[in-house]
Amino acid sequence: MLFNSYPFIFVFLPITIIVYFALNKFRYGLAAKCWLALSSLFFYSWWNISYLPLLLGSIAFNYSIGRLLQARRNPPGQEANQGRQGAKSILMLGISGNVLLLIYYKYADFLLVNIGEAVGFEVTLLNLVLPLGISFFTFTQIAYLVDAYKGKAREYNIINYVLFVTFYPHLIAGPILHHGEMMPQFDRIRSKLWDWGNAASGVFIFCIGLFKKVVIADSVAIYANAGFDTASGFVDSWIAALSYTFQLYFDFSGYTDMAIGAALLFNIRLPQNFNSPYKALNIQDFWRRWHMTLSRFLRDYIYIPLGGNRRGEMIMLRNLMLTFLIGGLWHGAGWTFLFWGLLHGVGQVIHRLWGRLGVRMPRALAWFITFVFITVTWVFFRAENWAQAMRLLKGMAGMSGLQLHLNGAMVESIAWILLLMPIVLFSRNSSELTVSFRPNMRQAALCAVLFVVSLMYITRISEFLYFNF
Repeated sequence: MLFNSYPFIFVFLPITIIVYFALNKFRYGLAAKCWLALSSLFFYSWWNISYLPLLLGSIAFNYSIGRLLQARRNPPGQEANQGRQGAKSILMLGISGNVLLLIYYKYADFLLVNIGEAVGFEVTLLNLVLPLGISFFTFTQIAYLVDAYKGKAREYNIINYVLFVTFYPHLIAGPILHHGEMMPQFDRIRSKLWDWGNAASGVFIFCIGLFKKVVIADSVAIYANAGFDTASGFVDSWIAALSYTFQLYFDFSGYTDMAIGAALLFNIRLPQNFNSPYKALNIQDFWRRWHMTLSRFLRDYIYIPLGGNRRGEMIMLRNLMLTFLIGGLWHGAGWTFLFWGLLHGVGQVIHRLWGRLGVRMPRALAWFITFVFITVTWVFFRAENWAQAMRLLKGMAGMSGLQLHLNGAMVESIAWILLLMPIVLFSRNSSELTVSFRPNMRQAALCAVLFVVSLMYITRISEFLYFNF
């Protein structure tokens, strides 16, 4: 089920809210959690119910591993070191099971194709359909297992654990959560009562996200898709790349806003996932602002376990490269994703080395270099294959001609780009708006306008880009 659809907005969301708070009002707290967990499973099954057993199996596996970790950290009758060693083996089993699940569904055909090309044989592909949200609910549970191993998280109630994994605002495309930052909120007394302040903030940020997705992202997507299919000249190639740069930003940040807004209606605060990333002055700053919960996951569960910056400069640079290669591969099974991750790893290394020189770059120049780098690398992120990426990059470099003639579609796309650029650079982001949000007639009118205009665009329903990852 899509957030940007009539069934979700007018049926599913209000019904789940009404029943949840009604059950809590009559002090059926466990029933309220069961209702929300079952509603979230229904939400997931709306897309393809055949993958519901996979989600339930993943939940059962990780819940069992988590219970074993909690039991083995300091088991009675054993030395502490023995308990930790046993817990470490269990943790490795749990992480391996999750990674193998991802490899099978996400990378099996990619591996088969490349193995076949390497040995010179034609292989039969599995042609598996990627289960919706598999990367997000898998990463969420890996984080839970590591936290359980460290003693930072424990969960003995299966209903609570199911709700932690499946809570529908974050299930499909994040944010990637820690158990400790969400589940305690469900047990607070005030969280079980309807809160008009949270409701107003939730509706406000949800409407902002809906507008971002259906009005802005889906509009510029028309020019991005057309450009990646056909662009080869200088102007249309840059139009395509910039259109996708803004499409991806408003699509994913729009989804995140809707997720945060929907969760607020239940008095649950999800972590911030975007902080005006196109304002970044360097590539490190960009990754502190873009998909912040993924950046946190890569730092805490890949970069730091590899050694972080504790073992010298060269090892630190190696760890950066490996982390971003893994991050690129996480986004998709393809050489373009891997190369996109490599480019961002190289960018991080260059940034670190530049910092050693102690030379400060003018802010405008630093922003321009960072933004152009991000736009160019998005080409590999979006391209369906290497040839498409090379065609577009050659056009952006002027190697296929300047193409001075502009048609109507190109003029429209340039207008969108000129409109959106100052918005992402100078406007307050959704998180900043909600911090200072105070319900009043002006805010209500703005919210109503955004909502009504968005409803007019929902006739062209489209999935969120990060559903593919």
